[in-house]
Amino acid sequence: MNVFDFTLICAFIQLGYQNPLSSWTLKPNVLVVEVNGALGQQALKCLHSAEEVMRGDDKDILWKKNGAEEAQRGNSYLVQLEESLGGGNYSCYSKDGSLLNHTLVLIQEDNRNSDERKILVKSDLGDYLKCSTKNFEGAFHCSWTWDTLRVGKVELIMAKRVRSCSVDTSGHHSACNFSCSEDGTGHGISCVDEQYCPYAEENSRINITVYVRTDDFLVESYEKHFFLSEIVKPDKVKIRRVNTTTIEWTYPSSWSSPYSYFPLTFQVLERGCKTCDKPCNESKNIMVHSLSTCQFEVKHKSRTVCVRAKDALCHSQWSEWSHLSIE
Repeated sequence: MNVFDFTLICAFIQLGYQNPLSSWTLKPNVLVVEVNGALGQQALKCLHSAEEVMRGDDKDILWKKNGAEEAQRGNSYLVQLEESLGGGNYSCYSKDGSLLNHTLVLIQEDNRNSDERKILVKSDLGDYLKCSTKNFEGAFHCSWTWDTLRVGKVELIMAKRVRSCSVDTSGHHSACNFSCSEDGTGHGISCVDEQYCPYAEENSRINITVYVRTDDFLVESYEKHFFLSEIVKPDKVKIRRVNTTTIEWTYPSSWSSPYSYFPLTFQVLERGCKTCDKPCNESKNIMVHSLSTCQFEVKHKSRTVCVRAKDALCHSQWSEWSHLSIE
């Protein structure tokens, strides 16, 4: 074999097995490898320090992928990447079968700036994450919709404002004065900004990033940025009948107080039907501003009264309608 032939063979090998676009540690023992569909290889190490390697013969190190023994031996292991394949649970063992190390390899396709996401479904408003809060106490909730073919689970939650954060010791969410957890439904998370002050102006948006993965070891990240004032949505108001011509409603019990500092605006809608399929589905309404309990005189022909509320000072969401049937 001459030098020219050897050079061609080396060039073919380099083209056939390209390195992944990038790789990084998402949290302890979890490695994300970004791929673009080409063949590639990602190196893993069992023992990282020279001292660990010197304590034993690294040629006797055994590797397993998802519990199945692999042919490769030694301190280094090459993960074979092809399209979106190659992810898995990789573990290495000593000659006597003792676990030495383990790495979860997750595959991220190079589609972050496109509409080719595969795990979550985009809403009609163009968002993957829908976030809201009931008040100005610092707590908020975000939800999403799984793709029917790729229901997965949350791998990591990161919440921060414009300051650096680090991953907490559990490796499940970032520790930057936020406390986040899954809400138990499988398609939402709840977070609290533990340093939030309801009486101070928000100077920076909250940045929420959710990493979700499938059973096939595919991972995608989804982000949303907002002020709490942009996502606040009051709970439904409570309506009661005072007499034959008057109703009254009160602020939701979950709303922030004092009401003079956190005022609500109300929409009132009167309908002539009592058993409508959608009793509050009409455009004509009356705007009412109140800092406490509000009474309203009902027209003689009204059979149903609907009320909803929103923050009076911010451009935010209306609450769901509350309705009361009038005898």
